[in-house]
Amino acid sequence: MNDLTQLRVEMRDHIAVLTLDAPPVNALTRTLNDELTLALDRISEMPEIRVVVLTGQGKVFCAGADLKGRADVIKGPGDLPAHSRRTRECFHAIRECAKPVIVAINGAALGAGLAMVASADVLVASEKATLGLPEVDVGLLGGCRHAMRLFPHSRLRRMALTGERMPGAEMYRLGIVEACTSPEELMPTALALAQTIASKSPVSTRMGKHTMNVIEDMSLRDGYRYEQDMTAVIANTDDAREAQAAFREKRTPVFTGR
Repeated sequence: MNDLTQLRVEMRDHIAVLTLDAPPVNALTRTLNDELTLALDRISEMPEIRVVVLTGQGKVFCAGADLKGRADVIKGPGDLPAHSRRTRECFHAIRECAKPVIVAINGAALGAGLAMVASADVLVASEKATLGLPEVDVGLLGGCRHAMRLFPHSRLRRMALTGERMPGAEMYRLGIVEACTSPEELMPTALALAQTIASKSPVSTRMGKHTMNVIEDMSLRDGYRYEQDMTAVIANTDDAREAQAAFREKRTPVFTGR
């Protein structure tokens, strides 16, 4: 993916590491927005990639919308709806990526940055990380619906109405992230988790993520019925048969992704 300018992509051992690289604070410019969407769409169709790790370059994960560049993007009729649509699709690209996405929150993730984090599958944070909804201070809204996936009612509204940020240690205390590490241990922790997921059947992890996305807003009855149906589909794959054979034979399975 050499055509990207504000997103670094590194692929190794079935893992794609995506690094937001739009100095100085990784604001969600139109370029970064479109490049992240494109990269995730490409990765969805790359069988050699099984897991994504998303992080930010420097001290900030993503400072939110690119307010300084807003005037260059929204110039006339139709520009605002088009801009809003592109932004929505960036977040959906994370959630709907066919591969599990681990987000390694290296610093502040604000507004649109928080929405990126909330769209991922598994979250780990540095002690330097913070999540916040600062839009109240600049006369805007954004990210609250995504934040509802992470925060309880009162905490979310307090953050949205005051602009207060939640630090990494508090995220861990509330169970929002899986780990709160030193800055130096953030990526090793995220990559170790990615390696564990990558060792599983790519069919099971891909279809498992898809199923969890679908059933998230379903009733208990409908959601579990759908999950049972998808289990029957997975059970008919080569990977499922290999997993069961390896279990019986007490050996490590060799998955083909079929």
